[in-house]
Amino acid sequence: MADETPEYEGATRRDCVKYGGAVVGGGLLAGCTDLGGSDSTPDGEGPTPTGGTDTATESGGSYTVEMAPAGEVAFDEPPERVTHYFPDYADMAVALGHGDSVLSLGLPSRFHTDHYDELDGVDVDTESITKLNGEEGIDKEIFYELDGDVHLIDPRWLVNNTFFGLDEADVEELAGKVAPFVGNTIFRRTDEWHTYRYYDLYGAFEKVARVHQEHGKFTRLKELHDEFIARIQADLPPADDRPNALLTFAAPDQPEAFYPYRVSDQGTNKKQFHDLGITDALAGTGIEGLSTTDRGQIDYETMLEVDPDSVLVRGHEDKSREEFEDTVLAFMRSHETASELTAVEDGRVFRGGPIYAGPLHNLFLTERYAKLYFPEVYSGDLFDRDAVADIVNGGA
Repeated sequence: MADETPEYEGATRRDCVKYGGAVVGGGLLAGCTDLGGSDSTPDGEGPTPTGGTDTATESGGSYTVEMAPAGEVAFDEPPERVTHYFPDYADMAVALGHGDSVLSLGLPSRFHTDHYDELDGVDVDTESITKLNGEEGIDKEIFYELDGDVHLIDPRWLVNNTFFGLDEADVEELAGKVAPFVGNTIFRRTDEWHTYRYYDLYGAFEKVARVHQEHGKFTRLKELHDEFIARIQADLPPADDRPNALLTFAAPDQPEAFYPYRVSDQGTNKKQFHDLGITDALAGTGIEGLSTTDRGQIDYETMLEVDPDSVLVRGHEDKSREEFEDTVLAFMRSHETASELTAVEDGRVFRGGPIYAGPLHNLFLTERYAKLYFPEVYSGDLFDRDAVADIVNGGA
């Protein structure tokens, strides 16, 4: 990380043009002086209330968006250049027709975009996305170089991941000299430091829609999503006939050790499993899930003690289903211990999906797992690709 920060005298372009220099919540800009924000109470497991104190107009004029932990942020106009860390938030931007606003991601390789190929006219230029994570963390200077109109990043995520090398003073400086922060870490709920409100996928998506002044698109996508999920759930087998799953991360083609996740965690990347009634194979075992503070692994002997109905292995989203079966599953079938697992014997070992999944990705993931887990019930396209593309592209 560079020792000195470039000096910026006086108000930035963002102060005068994008945010009007508004004083919000007692600070120069929301998120500058109180990273705890006004929503410091955990939200529980249900949907996040929509609306709240946000004020917005899609016909022009200033507006504010409130999101924990940063609190209220005032805008004079929608941002054109957005600094991102999380791919799930980038997928939200694409869903709203603003994929060209995405300047960066923590690790662009984790932004899986194959699903856009099935949506006519929907894509994103991944080659232009800057990688934030470096070998020694995140260089603060990169935020100055990107010069985004807003950081759509949870500031507490940056502060509490010690590998990044950023502290609260750094984030406050960036909020004051470059652009404010809006965002909440939603992909998991296992971090001890996340003591403020959580948002479910569509709760966070609505906030991003308000930032981009695209609440009409959000509403149409949510309606399509809700109808799709209701239709899927109406045809699910009885609860007793649905399998449990052991969700893990293991990137090698011949894995011997696995980082466990908890399917029961309410993080947004488990949404598709919850919607399909897939239960947590680790329930009652005492095995915790991967988090910032827990990096423990399990081996095949431990997995055999659990003997899950199915195993989901993350780290293989760049493979097709057939490629995964020819590598990871083939290795498990030849392994002395792994071959004894019920999931291996039954062929219920699947790619585990991405770590960060936004609203568009979630539609495809729900369809994928509905067909994998219940092939006798679901087949073909389970939602209308043209309808989704029409919304994203601004059709009537």
